[in-house]
Amino acid sequence: MQRKRYTPGRTGSTARTAVVLTLGLGLGIGLTGCSSGTPADDIAVDAKAGPAAPVAPPGRYRTLFEPCGAVPQATLKDLLPGAAALADPERDKAYRGVASVTYDTDRRVGCTWKADTPDISHRLALDIERVVSYDTAVSDDDRAQEVFVRKQLAAGIPLPPTAPPTTAPATTTPSATATPQSTSAAGGLPPGATQGASAGAASAGAGKPGEGPSGKPPAGTTPPSSGGTPSDPSPTGLEPRVLEGLGNVAYLDDTLSTVGANGHQRAVSVVFRTSNVIVTVSYREQTDGSAEAPDSTELQEKARNLARLLAERLEE
Repeated sequence: MQRKRYTPGRTGSTARTAVVLTLGLGLGIGLTGCSSGTPADDIAVDAKAGPAAPVAPPGRYRTLFEPCGAVPQATLKDLLPGAAALADPERDKAYRGVASVTYDTDRRVGCTWKADTPDISHRLALDIERVVSYDTAVSDDDRAQEVFVRKQLAAGIPLPPTAPPTTAPATTTPSATATPQSTSAAGGLPPGATQGASAGAASAGAGKPGEGPSGKPPAGTTPPSSGGTPSDPSPTGLEPRVLEGLGNVAYLDDTLSTVGANGHQRAVSVVFRTSNVIVTVSYREQTDGSAEAPDSTELQEKARNLARLLAERLEE
């Protein structure tokens, strides 16, 4: 009997097809499972991140005005009296001023004017800076205040005092009937600790142990008076000081120095901050030996008037 030759039939093809489909479905299920897990992981990560940190507000000013054209000619004539005696080309040049060289006119600008005569010379300078904070947690205004405070301290003008505490320490106001023991107890000192207690009692105006408050100042000192001690110069109101009513904060500096053998130079600076812009007005007068020293009252008044004019310009 002749044997049948074996040939792959429909049954073998079907089996292989089933295997391929099974593997394909298996891979599909695996891929689907991986892709379906990704959004859940993202949601979990985002939920742990929390809300975004708040960003500090920007400053009020984004640009600066042109400084050489910011001072009216009438004001320049008052600040530079020597320019009136110059020839027309020189006088026009003195009133135009010279712009400061800066790398970014949106961040800093300046201008300088001067007029010289044989006996006296005047110089006026403006410096205008727009402060920008690159820390998202610090506003432009706060950063500008930091710059302003550094300028003020560098000029030797102390910052305004902070508000005093609402409740004075008990040891500074002892009652008239208090004994040394009760005073020590109020100050947190044990009875008999006379060394520490005597220091606290002296600051409160108390006498020696066993005595009531003496009311006398320590030996070698002079009681303060409303007019100051005789050795201290009386305030004139023209000394370097903090200014009120100009920008957010402001101060004035005034220095007098000698030039050459007998010459004098007085330099007055008015610095103020409005939001994130700091303006410095510098006005200087120099005389030779035949002229008197520049008058502080006049120079301060002129510098303050110009500073007020520029502060109004910033408010426009």
